[in-house]
Amino acid sequence: MSKIEARLAELGLELPNVVPPVAAYLPAVISNGFVYTAGQLPMVSGALPAAGKVGDGHGLVPAADAQEYARTCALNGLAAIKSVIGSLDRITQVVKVTGFVASDPSFTGQPTVVNGASDVLVDIFGDIGRHARSAVGVAVLPLDAPVEIEFVVAFA
Repeated sequence: MSKIEARLAELGLELPNVVPPVAAYLPAVISNGFVYTAGQLPMVSGALPAAGKVGDGHGLVPAADAQEYARTCALNGLAAIKSVIGSLDRITQVVKVTGFVASDPSFTGQPTVVNGASDVLVDIFGDIGRHARSAVGVAVLPLDAPVEIEFVVAFA
């Protein structure tokens, strides 16, 4: 068992299967020692666990739920990365995370939502999981997903 696989097991986490693309793109691409993931939705067994905008009102996806969905997006991204480099132990640095949050106009907690992805990457990788980041509120995401995460990692 690899070091990262052991860490995932210790955390009670399991990498999902790579989420098939919903359009004309690849889940992850290698270029010059980096892996770039496509935007990862919080798909679980081929379906979104929730849809809609994130916010505090009736009919909106609660921020705490969206934070969990961001975590799922990160795990989906790690599965995509593993599919192109073979082992997550090859990652030398999580470089950049970009999080998109489908936001109700009054919602300003995008950084807290994207922490779901950031925190799980640090939990898994330790210091090499610390990264630069953007957390962006948007009007709508593909399939009406509440959150989408993409990231870049360096590997050897």
